[in-house]
Amino acid sequence: MDGLISSVHALSRAFGVLAACFLAAACLVVCQMVFLRYVMGASTIWQSEFVGYAVAASTLFGSPYVLLERGHVNMDLLPHYLGHKGRLALALVASLLGLTFCAILAWKGTLYFYEAWSEGWVTETVWAPPLWAVLLPMPIGIGLLTLQYFVDILCLLTGRELPFGLPPAELSGAATGKIGGGS
Repeated sequence: MDGLISSVHALSRAFGVLAACFLAAACLVVCQMVFLRYVMGASTIWQSEFVGYAVAASTLFGSPYVLLERGHVNMDLLPHYLGHKGRLALALVASLLGLTFCAILAWKGTLYFYEAWSEGWVTETVWAPPLWAVLLPMPIGIGLLTLQYFVDILCLLTGRELPFGLPPAELSGAATGKIGGGS
């Protein structure tokens, strides 16, 4: 089980780096587009579309890394006031809901990708890249996000990770009203 967990974590980190590369590429293309338009007086054909697709790919590829690092926006007021079992139950319910949603989205994204691939669809623009290439980040990124949720649930159930990254209530001071365990 440790091998599975470390493999999924390594994949999530690698895709975090890939997401950063897509964002960097988008920034470079924006700079190139500005130079072409305003310095050279030339028109641009593919740049705006590429930037949109690169940012979308970055978001999808980077989402497993964000989950791994607990970077998603969340409300942690309720977990501060719950005991360890309540935190665990809340974390499991939230993770199971996330896993279910992502599994469905990954499956539907895979079907959509396959349809675009098999039908030879292209985008309806002058550049007209193949649509399968634009859609590929959805089944890959969301599929890996599903795996990351699965591994998170395993970590919660086996005690490898504490729910919401908080120590048990007895250690944090929540039972005495002192949140955060400070003095």
